This record gives sequence, C-alpha cells and structure tokens, in this order.
Amino acid sequence: MNISKFVTPEIIFGLGSLSQIGESALRLGASKVFIVSDADVMEAGWVEKALHHLGSVGLKAEVYSSLTTNPKDFEVIEGTERYLKSGCDAIAAVGGGSPTDVAKAIAILATNGGSLRDYEGINKISHPLPPMLIAPSTAGAGSEVSQFAIIVDTERKLKMSIISKSLVPDIAIVDPDLLRTKDSKLAAATGMDALTHGIESYVSLAATPMTDIHACKAIQLIAENLRRAVANRGDMEANTNMAMASLTAGIAFSNAILGATHAMTHQVDGLLDEHHGEANAAILPHVMEFNLPACPERFKHIAWALGKKVRDLSPEDAAPLAIEGIRELIADIGLAKGLGDMGLKEQDIPLLSRNALNDACLVTNPRQATVEDIEHIFRNAL
Repeated sequence: MNISKFVTPEIIFGLGSLSQIGESALRLGASKVFIVSDADVMEAGWVEKALHHLGSVGLKAEVYSSLTTNPKDFEVIEGTERYLKSGCDAIAAVGGGSPTDVAKAIAILATNGGSLRDYEGINKISHPLPPMLIAPSTAGAGSEVSQFAIIVDTERKLKMSIISKSLVPDIAIVDPDLLRTKDSKLAAATGMDALTHGIESYVSLAATPMTDIHACKAIQLIAENLRRAVANRGDMEANTNMAMASLTAGIAFSNAILGATHAMTHQVDGLLDEHHGEANAAILPHVMEFNLPACPERFKHIAWALGKKVRDLSPEDAAPLAIEGIRELIADIGLAKGLGDMGLKEQDIPLLSRNALNDACLVTNPRQATVEDIEHIFRNAL
C-alpha cells in the first residue's frame, strides 16, 4: 500500500486579499502581531497597508525589517530577541522568501530554544509554534505554503534546510497586487525559482499524483506568463497567473521535496549571496541533463507543459526538448549567465559539492549523485 500525506495551509487568494490579514489574525487568536518584512516591501507601502488592516480590527503590531536577500542566522537571532521582548503572540511575514523564512525561523527559536543548527534537517521541531500568517510579495519562493525554512549559516557559508510540517503556516494570503511593485529582474529571478520548484517536485522520488497536478500546472503557468510578467510589470493578468504558479509550485515541493538543483544552489547562496533564482537558472539545465536518463517520461511531460510539440515523440526523443525549453525561457527573461559570472571560482567547487551531499533536498533527486557528479555539474554551470 502506498501512503502519502499532503499538507497545505488555509489559502486566501486574489487581488486585494491583503485586506484579510486583520480578520485572519483575529481568527488565530492573536492580540499583537509580530510582522517580519524587508526594506523594499516597507518602501512599497505594503507593511503600512497590513498595519492598517490589523489596526482596523483592534490588533496591535510590531515590525522587524532588518533583512537581506538571503536570510541569515544573525538576522533570525535578532528577530527572535525582538519577538520575545515585544509581547506578540502571532507572527506574520509580509514579503518574499527572506521575510517568510526568517519569520518561520523566529517562530522556531522563540518556542523551542537552542540554535538553528539544532533544527537543520527533517522533523526536529518538538514544541508548537506561534500562529503564522504569510503574505508573499514575490511569485517565486512558495514559502507561504511550504514546510521549509532556508537560512544561511554564516559561519559555514551555506544555507541550512529546516523541514517540518510545523513550518506550514496557518494562513497564506496571496495578493497578486503586491507583485506589481517588484522590478523585472526580481520578477525573472523569482519566477525561475518557482519554475525550479515545479520541475524538481515533478521528478522527485517523493512525487505523488496530488503533487504532480500542482507541479505540472505551475510549469505550464510559468511558461505562458513569465515572459509577459518580466516584460511588463503592470500586466496584472500575468502577475496573477505567476502568483498562482508560485503558490501551486510551493504546494508541490512542500509535499514532494526538491532535488539536486536546490541542494547545490543552497551552497552557492551561502557563499556568494546572489539571488537564489539566478543561481537556479544557472544550475537547473545542467541538473536536468544529469537527471534525464532516470525519468525521460517525466521530462516529456515537462516539455509538453513548456509548450513543446511532443505528442508523437518517444520519451527519449521528447525529453531533451524540456531542457531546450528551459534554456530558451532563461535567455528570454535575461538570466542566461553562468555561476562564474556570479563570482564562483573553480577552487570553490569541491567544498560546495561535499556540502551539497548533506543537503536534505538531494535525497529525493531522481538520480543518485556522487560528489564527483555534483562537481561535474558545478563545472558545467560555470
């Protein structure tokens, strides 16, 4: 008997849905909400709107926004100290992957104590977390529905993967309106992150029929809308479809986990502090080439979702068209650069490869990879 679990939060989706944050926090029993955000989201006015909606239902709030692109352990420690002193009893992230991951990590340390390394890996959280609400401002991370928190360990210069069903937020509020204040480069990078989630969860060893539905739909939506969203940030139809794509990809990878691309980009992000989606764009096609022999039928489906004409082709003939479609999309949205352009050096590869072997995402990659395999992929991606 095959038994699988499928976990999602309550989801509120649609233009203007940020207005539901106050009522949602009330339903979770909050009296004072700790908002985690970043400077760009603050400047765009979304935190101010969230504070207004919280205040309209009589809730107090405190804001923590001292975050950077790749969320770091010391930012979590500072945020935890702020949370514990604030008298807050719920946590809300308003922003992209960084605020969401930091909010989750603050929730862990505030209620479970210890250090973040204590929770690295799978299912190491023992005590309940505070109520959590997430309102994403990017279409990429999918953290608003996932059981992941990814935090940079600044001493080891790598991203820690913390995976637990405890990290699935109580309520995800996905308002596509928040996407329009992000620039084209960020739209491209976050879109590639969502696409990588869709592809890696679809070929994952832990994929199920339920995750397949979400993964395939995410790939299809991104293929049809990411170019438009990057070209015209005011295209709200494209933004809404990208918000849905990120959401569905997040549901897929939260339940099916990921693969070698993320196991490798977590190391790059920790070393170079580049945007996670750009690192994905550099590595994904090469990981797909490595994985292709293990699951050509799945790659044929991916090629179809990307818009390739593969109906009459065998899986072996169709599968390479999936990689071709990914390379075309990456070029069209302006992310066609290698890891070397981002600052990665040949001498960095052995350490990054050894660290990638210990990343939880590698466990579900469809083809087993040795440290030599990962080194080879890294070199191809330079």
